[in-house]
Amino acid sequence: MSENDLNLAPILEATLLASTLPLSTAQLYGIFGDSPPKPGAIEHALTELKATCEGRGVELVEVASGWRYQVKSEVHPYVARLWTERQSKYTRATLETLALIAYRQPITRGEIEQIRGVSVSATMIKSLEEREWIRVLGHRDVPGRPELFGTTKTFLDYFGLKSLDQLPPLAELKEYPELEPQLSFDISEPIPAQAAVITEPSGDLPDQTEPTETEPSTESVETTTDPLQH
Repeated sequence: MSENDLNLAPILEATLLASTLPLSTAQLYGIFGDSPPKPGAIEHALTELKATCEGRGVELVEVASGWRYQVKSEVHPYVARLWTERQSKYTRATLETLALIAYRQPITRGEIEQIRGVSVSATMIKSLEEREWIRVLGHRDVPGRPELFGTTKTFLDYFGLKSLDQLPPLAELKEYPELEPQLSFDISEPIPAQAAVITEPSGDLPDQTEPTETEPSTESVETTTDPLQH
């Protein structure tokens, strides 16, 4: 490790631990003001800091919004006992909808209903939007111009992903009980019907008629924001 990296490592480590949100490399360069490190120096220091986490209870990871320290999965059950924050509960139907948006985006509510076989309420979509896990990407260029939904950086950050390419194969979702769908669908098969044309959202577009939600199950799962993710 160079002299420059020796000076950078403790600064970067302290900054990331102090931050409540992930920090990008650009933000990390920014903390040095008018005297930033040479190009590539911070990236190199981050790589070495990541290596120093071997055998520790925390790890340095890069997610969609940047770099952060977080508790390793193998010690997570023990650390979680310290948390008193009330956990948010989501129905399995809500998480099935989230999984469909993640794997089939951009997708409309009508297409989600077609796959799940039940209607999707506006309340369910709103709860995912308020969590900042999904957002409107545009509108499909068909009559009624339904909204097209996709996931956000916040969604990727929460699940510890840098990009959508890191989503696990659907066959592996059984290892994640909180996201295991009760339905089977093949993401390799395109949704029939309309062509997917994305346009910018517009406040002048007419509202779509909201179908009535008919949830087949009241089973719920719990999720919570990890306060030890920095």
